[in-house]
Amino acid sequence: MTASQASLRRAVVPAFEEIPGLTHGFERRLGPAGHEDRDSSRRRVAEALGPHGRLFLMQQVHGARVWQAPWEGRPEGDAAVSAEPGALLGIETADCLPLLVVDPGRRVVAAAHAGWRGTAQGVARAVVQALVATGSRPEDLLAALGPANDVCCYEVGDELREPFGAEASHLFKPGPRGKPHLDVRSGNVRQLLGEGLVAERIHHVAECTFHQPDLYHSYRREGAGGGRMISWVGFRG
Repeated sequence: MTASQASLRRAVVPAFEEIPGLTHGFERRLGPAGHEDRDSSRRRVAEALGPHGRLFLMQQVHGARVWQAPWEGRPEGDAAVSAEPGALLGIETADCLPLLVVDPGRRVVAAAHAGWRGTAQGVARAVVQALVATGSRPEDLLAALGPANDVCCYEVGDELREPFGAEASHLFKPGPRGKPHLDVRSGNVRQLLGEGLVAERIHHVAECTFHQPDLYHSYRREGAGGGRMISWVGFRG
């Protein structure tokens, strides 16, 4: 292990670890004190993953547009697919939900950034549809949902119900202070199941970013200037 790889902490999904040639991870912060700026974080993670391939990141805008890697620069979008060995799809989060999807047989991967806006716009649904468009079957896909601001502490206003339409009744829970709490994780699971994924093939690193400052950055806890984690998935080049 190189020095750069040693500086990369991650949570993994056992089902993904069993797929030959696949690399993935939900990054954990290096320590609870301070943080890197965004560019330093991107350079460190890209260097650590260098032996496996090239890290592709987007300029995330809380939408549902799906890109196909490789690309140059950082295009505006929140989801991507790739069938190219060595193309590692990266997602930056600090409370939003990172979603990784793999078709093991076809060796195709996808990744998405799902905050409340992306979830309301159907970003998980868009990712599955993009994979199906490349030839994947939903029942063959494996999905992993990473650490995020969980329903336990995702307090929101009632005005957020409208963007979710009929789904709002399933995703908004009563909160202890009289305001609703939003279950983004369940929202994305419902989209995956609706597109034909098998429930047993949907996996979780179900840790709350807000409640674990020793492991994760949190936008709600640290503010806009806080750090970010990078999650990634791809087949090694």
